[in-house]
Amino acid sequence: MTTTRTERVDMKLEVVVIGVSDVDRAKVFYERLGWRLDADFAKDDEFRVIQFTPHNSQASLIFGKGVTSMKPGSINSLTLAVDNIEAVRKDLIARGVKVSEVFHYAGGPFNNTGTNPRVSGHDAEGRSYFSFASFEDPDGNGYLLQEIQTRLPGREWKPTRAGGMDVATLAHLLHETEEHHGQYEKRHAKHNWWDWYAGYLNARLNGNSADEAAGAADRYMEQVLHILPL
Repeated sequence: MTTTRTERVDMKLEVVVIGVSDVDRAKVFYERLGWRLDADFAKDDEFRVIQFTPHNSQASLIFGKGVTSMKPGSINSLTLAVDNIEAVRKDLIARGVKVSEVFHYAGGPFNNTGTNPRVSGHDAEGRSYFSFASFEDPDGNGYLLQEIQTRLPGREWKPTRAGGMDVATLAHLLHETEEHHGQYEKRHAKHNWWDWYAGYLNARLNGNSADEAAGAADRYMEQVLHILPL
């Protein structure tokens, strides 16, 4: 009997969608957290999508109008990994966010069984994964801060290094970027060229065609920086 080995494919968690009742209020809250605003795009009065990304996170948060039928505040325990839970608590409190005291679970991480599953204070042994704090957005969508100072073996993907790019290839790519930006510059208001370059180069280095990269850079300028055609 023969078996066929299937190569694993990347499936990276990219976006978590939440429901909110007041889009502008939610936007103010997540800006206050210091998260990066990636997009705020409205098609008409029925649709608006906003995307935020926590600092150094590979996954983003999306909410808006016409985005989801999810009930506002129905998300619970979205977990944010931090390496110093006390420092993060102090930062959030300074930003006006109400954060719980540090706690641990009597039965181990995320074990909400029992009468009083949450026990006040840090994990007595100071273990990674065991100490938490919590906070909510204005609609009651709940977040957990989980302190992870040292990850357990096998809990991190090994990074894949991209092959090096020689100077000639880089020069060619920069020339290509300049040519496409020239067309964009003729049709749009005054802007920082490096913002468009960054969007274009990022897309090209991620395998997009020149036309796809130009489209990605255009969308970034319009949706994030609000640079519109003349």
